[in-house]
Amino acid sequence: MVMDIQNPNPLSVTSEIQTLAKNVFFQLDADTLVKQTLARQLGEISDTGALCIQTGKFTGRSPKDKFIVNDDYSKDIIDWGEVNIPISGLIFDKLLDKMSTYIKDKDVWVRHCYAGADPAYRINVTVINTTPWANLFCHHLFLRPSIEDLEFYQQEWVVLQVPEFLADPILDGTRQENFTIVNFSKKIILIAGSAYTGEMKKGIFSVLNFLLPHEYQVLPMHCSANEGANGDVALFFGLSGTGKTTLSADINRRLIGDDEHGWAEEVVFNFEGGCYAKCIDLSAKKEPQIFAAIKHPTLLENVCFYPNTNEVDYENSSITENTRAAYPITHIDNAKPNSIGQIPKNIFFLTCDAFGVLPPISKLTVPQAMYHFISGYTAKVAGTEVGVTEPQSTFSACFGRVFLPAHPTQYAELLGEKLEKHPEVNVWLVNTGWTGGAYGTGKRISLQYTRAMVEAALNGELENQMYQPHPNFGILIPQMCPNVPSEVLNPRDTWEDKAAYDLQAEKLSMLFIKNFDQYNAVASEEIKTASPRTSVIPI
Repeated sequence: MVMDIQNPNPLSVTSEIQTLAKNVFFQLDADTLVKQTLARQLGEISDTGALCIQTGKFTGRSPKDKFIVNDDYSKDIIDWGEVNIPISGLIFDKLLDKMSTYIKDKDVWVRHCYAGADPAYRINVTVINTTPWANLFCHHLFLRPSIEDLEFYQQEWVVLQVPEFLADPILDGTRQENFTIVNFSKKIILIAGSAYTGEMKKGIFSVLNFLLPHEYQVLPMHCSANEGANGDVALFFGLSGTGKTTLSADINRRLIGDDEHGWAEEVVFNFEGGCYAKCIDLSAKKEPQIFAAIKHPTLLENVCFYPNTNEVDYENSSITENTRAAYPITHIDNAKPNSIGQIPKNIFFLTCDAFGVLPPISKLTVPQAMYHFISGYTAKVAGTEVGVTEPQSTFSACFGRVFLPAHPTQYAELLGEKLEKHPEVNVWLVNTGWTGGAYGTGKRISLQYTRAMVEAALNGELENQMYQPHPNFGILIPQMCPNVPSEVLNPRDTWEDKAAYDLQAEKLSMLFIKNFDQYNAVASEEIKTASPRTSVIPI
């Protein structure tokens, strides 16, 4: 044994690995990490100066191989099941020991960093990597301590990432060779068998989703955030394909962060120090801020070049659709330096409703906000599989179910408490999907109209409008909106066949109700009152 596996802790793990390693590269700057990656022939430079690497077998997270140690500290807090898969502390300790032994006489890169822009709630994170480009990712995505901060830095959490180490599922108790294991009591995350850098980012996000509500009553949120000239903060929640990046990127508003935030008593703060943007089909016209951010020392993952060039072909998905760009938030010109803002004035839940039922914008009551927060609805377009002719509903609680250690209703209740305390906060449901019919019959809602509706909400131009409740969902539809034709606002009015719309609305209502069945036993009566109304009797 290379360490005391009975009681490993972040400090002992870091010290032991640094003792075993051949070379320890500590707190290197981005330029040096890029040079080391090139010298080891692990990457190439694009024509814009970005470092391009490939993550190997895994080009995305492997949620079925993420485990949480079930011990006295976590057993009564974690919502165990398919998302939060338990594993024993004994297995964790043995794998930690094996990974430490594996690192012997190998080079490692160690970095001290933070997660959480507000010092009152931040955690110290020490990452240990076996490639310089993985450490570069951590330099970009986590918050970077100053030289003065490092003098007083105390290790709190450790992320040990060793992609080259492969588990033996039969001997080691894992599902397959790769794994991510979070140990909340020992404050250690083990990542092995996968070089996909997002496992580190989302591992720490899961930690904050566990700690902040439990210890501080801070609501962790999987959302982007920006700020207007008057300091008004807007939050944008949404699953993939709903327009979160497009709508939150606004040259007239400062970016607080693009993916992970906390809502504390008086502030909203970014968890990260950078952005991890999807870049499939990226162009200067569609996403100018992201496109401009891809320069030295941005890390590009799993992209391809045009033949015989070092120019990135962003349309090429031959490796993966999940091509990514990781860069410091300072690469965004209008990013807010301290990544902290006031409590939100407006919250937008974005959905791409391919059924053509939901209004392009509607206002939510507090119970409705909690209900739709838990539901986390969007829809995928038909035609992706043979024989599939209708849109497919997708629900992800709190717009990030796979990152929630506790039960989703706990996060929804905390959201409700904050909305009750701050009645000036507006919550909007924005449908960026179809109108005038479902996918295949109707058409996609105009981005121009969507932007106008979001802008009207941000400017307060929807506050004094007349509203009409939706007959099924009860959400409040504004009767007028500047720069948007009134007939666009009520989805039923856009359908030529009104009876067909009514049937489609009943169908979508039933999908919501069926999805919510899993939460009925623990959800409050207040949340349940926001359930859609339907005349259809389930069979």
